[in-house]
Amino acid sequence: MKNVLRLLSTAALVLMTSAHAAERLPTIPPDKYDAEQAKAAQDFQAARKVPVFGPFEPLMHSPEVMSQTRAMGDYLRYHSAIGNTLSELVILVTAREWSQDYEWYVHHPIALKAGIKPSIADAIADGRRPTGMSEDEEIVYDFTTELIRNKRVADGTYARAEKRFGNKGIVDMTGICGYYTLLAMEMNVAQYPVPKKAAKLARFPEP
Repeated sequence: MKNVLRLLSTAALVLMTSAHAAERLPTIPPDKYDAEQAKAAQDFQAARKVPVFGPFEPLMHSPEVMSQTRAMGDYLRYHSAIGNTLSELVILVTAREWSQDYEWYVHHPIALKAGIKPSIADAIADGRRPTGMSEDEEIVYDFTTELIRNKRVADGTYARAEKRFGNKGIVDMTGICGYYTLLAMEMNVAQYPVPKKAAKLARFPEP
């Protein structure tokens, strides 16, 4: 009887935990926005031409953070010094390293359209170093991977990036990595859902 009660208690705890997790930073309906949130949503739509979506939904619980984040993304996503194709490579590496399914779901097709080879994207998804990368892609892949995994960049890796992209390119590339790391962290904390049709990234073993 004690074992049965223990199992029932465990099951109840799991259900309670799941229900609580599903309510993490839930999306706020527009008709429930307060004045600050409504202004942030209005500014978002003016800048992006679409309503608040994706990672910006959990951020709406702190509308000033959402607006500042969106403003940084307006530059890093579309106008960085390394160009859109290499930016998308940084985003894929970042999404993979954080196992961020929504980020991958959105940017995988964008990266392919921008010119990243499917075989390169597949290798990143598997956690493998891609083969067949261009020299620019190798520089970006090595820089981003080292930065995320080692929390720093080796002198040789930095020198290659500096020679190719200059100081502005290094700042922008680091900024893209940091920006999409921020979005990945926010969505992982919120347990932000992906569409049912979205393929989920395999989880890396815990350290």
